[in-house]
Amino acid sequence: MCVDFTDVNKACLKDNFPLPRIGQFVDFSSSHELLSFIDAYSGYNKISIIPEDEEHTFMTDQETYCYKVMPFNLKNVGATYQWLVNKIFEAQIGRNVEVYVDDMFVKSKVTNDHVRDLSETFEVLRKH
Repeated sequence: MCVDFTDVNKACLKDNFPLPRIGQFVDFSSSHELLSFIDAYSGYNKISIIPEDEEHTFMTDQETYCYKVMPFNLKNVGATYQWLVNKIFEAQIGRNVEVYVDDMFVKSKVTNDHVRDLSETFEVLRKH
């Protein structure tokens, strides 16, 4: 099956939520002793659309597109996902976590704190 998102992208307003710059993560993490990298490679397809919006998710002049989760290839998906992970990790970002879309960096200033920092991060992931 092939899905053409051209019309859907035309119907969607551009989300101007700023994506972070990957170079900043290197700078933010350079003073830390230990760093773990988590890749949530299937992240986008896990964003559920609220049930009352599923039936009329995207409307164009020609058709209505219905989705239960956020579809790939839409121009708003990256910004929407970044907004979501920023909200989820709000208490940790800058302290022991940096998040770039679906890539997470758990960082610890002291090696002995790393297990605790990872545990905190996985608890947040389990919660959400």
